[in-house]
Amino acid sequence: MKIVTLNVAGIKEAMVSMRNAHNSWDKNDTVTNEDGKIVIGPNDEELSDRLMKAGPVHGKHLRFIQVWANIDAPMYWWKEFDTYRVGVEKNSCSTMHKITSRPLDINDFEINDSEEESYFKNTIIPRLNNLILDTCNPDSNDFDRKIIWRKVIAELPSNYIQHRTVMMSYAALKNIARYRKDHKLWEWDPVFMNWIGSLPESWLIFGKEYRIK
Repeated sequence: MKIVTLNVAGIKEAMVSMRNAHNSWDKNDTVTNEDGKIVIGPNDEELSDRLMKAGPVHGKHLRFIQVWANIDAPMYWWKEFDTYRVGVEKNSCSTMHKITSRPLDINDFEINDSEEESYFKNTIIPRLNNLILDTCNPDSNDFDRKIIWRKVIAELPSNYIQHRTVMMSYAALKNIARYRKDHKLWEWDPVFMNWIGSLPESWLIFGKEYRIK
């Protein structure tokens, strides 16, 4: 599994927006330092922490912070991730249209050990590639190719890796972290949790205690 952060935006705007309820913009002290990094000041940190502890309705300023990332992950992980729809948008590479466009190799699958790797190299991948090759047979008609394509889709293992570009708010990530931290799938914890921890001002997602550690 691989996660690459493309952009993070809206932190300064979020710190301004949370002060609207009390017209306390004069206390806003979030700045951009000389390295171009956004740093949340102590006043904004205190208010943000208080609002987040009051619940997601009061901590709605986290919805203003957006993250864009490219994620390569196995289908069994995407099935769990797809339960998160609020504050999350996804655009994926098409398994439907492109699965038979080239032969598959071991890098197309999430492999955990050498025994599994051997099984895929010697059994699963050759079987799938033979089917993919059959779709290129010039003697096959459209109906035959569609039947073969359906076999590829049906036999494709759930550890097949799909590439998606994802946009998420910090509010959505906070919800994900709450339920997926210490999950038995290593793709969630440590991989996804560590990625969240690499984001700017990630204590907004995990809680103020996280930053103090």
